[in-house]
Amino acid sequence: MFRNQYDTDVTTWSPAGRLFQVEYAMEAVKQGSAAIGLRSKSHVVLACVNKSNSELSSHQKKIFKADDHIGVAIAGLTADGRVLSRYMRSECINFSYSYESPLPVGRLVVQLADKAQVCTQRSWKRPYGVGLLVAGLDESGAHLYYNCPSGNYFEYQAFAIGSRSQAAKTYLERKFESFSTSSRENLLKDALFAIRETLQGERLTSSICTVAVLGVGEAFQILDQKTVQALIDAFEIAGEEAPAAEGDALDQGTAESGPVADQGPPAEPDVAPMDI
Repeated sequence: MFRNQYDTDVTTWSPAGRLFQVEYAMEAVKQGSAAIGLRSKSHVVLACVNKSNSELSSHQKKIFKADDHIGVAIAGLTADGRVLSRYMRSECINFSYSYESPLPVGRLVVQLADKAQVCTQRSWKRPYGVGLLVAGLDESGAHLYYNCPSGNYFEYQAFAIGSRSQAAKTYLERKFESFSTSSRENLLKDALFAIRETLQGERLTSSICTVAVLGVGEAFQILDQKTVQALIDAFEIAGEEAPAAEGDALDQGTAESGPVADQGPPAEPDVAPMDI
């Protein structure tokens, strides 16, 4: 992966016109724990995986509150994420003090992107090795942005970043058309299902995930573990009934039409493919 003389400095361009230091920062985001976000017309939900490296240690915080109407989930270098979340919090406080109104989400995202872009053109700085999913609510409605280490930013209906995020993206791509009219409960359900897709068959529990929600009349808040576990238990029961019903129908059809040929071992629906 190293490019010898072309990856020693962020201002050194390769003959192909690439900045390898920026690409390394984007690779750090891909190696981080998964984070997903999805929004409707009135609510935004953020969720992330926060497994600890050791049973003897606690996990690192991956979701931060910037203001009552803005929150952020990170994937990548957690230290860089804390620096940027503290910057976002300061900008929200300064804007509220100066103009006595909440900071528009789009303006904060642009300021954050400009701050990240400066690190791609100064020889004494390095790019921030963290990707941020910024959830916000303002006069124009609910918003979900992704800020890239390169300084680019994009607005999404739903998005996932981090390790094995492709499995969550596949789930979100199948469901995103219904998100705009979804209720708060349905958004939370889809967020938990998307997070489960990134676990590669591991059982989802409240101890390895964090969920936050923001909506009209509801300030940004991180749900406690007891609430998240109750949601997981309720949604998993509902999600496991459907395959059972399909299996019953298949058994009835088999009984009516006779034996069928052996089709091999059944697929494992909960196993997420590795991110390549």
